[in-house]
Amino acid sequence: MRLLLDTHVFLWWVADDRRLSPRAARAIAGPRNDVHVSAASVWEIVLKAATGALRLDGRPALLIPEQIEVNAFVPLAVTVAHALAASSLPEIHRDPFDRVLIAQAVTEGLRLVTGDQTIRSYPVESLW
Repeated sequence: MRLLLDTHVFLWWVADDRRLSPRAARAIAGPRNDVHVSAASVWEIVLKAATGALRLDGRPALLIPEQIEVNAFVPLAVTVAHALAASSLPEIHRDPFDRVLIAQAVTEGLRLVTGDQTIRSYPVESLW
């Protein structure tokens, strides 16, 4: 299975947070699954940490790459195709980072791992 982690899912995985659903945790840990982390999520984390809206156990510039490597996650860049796909999504969700993740999942054929019910209102394969 090819997965794309929503930002909160990445953070919950790293923190071993109980809010992560057991099904999502099993999928992320599955040795046959390719788990992607978007540059959009990294950007969102860095912005929230810089404004104090998010507290992390370490500097994002060190913590994020380390966690991507330790967990063998696959970094996913944001492309022009992703940006164009995000701009054509219906206005169900207003968060630009989530819209990019939805567009990436659809464009790349990834299953979006998210607990956000609004995201699951889009025609995107999801897992929770």
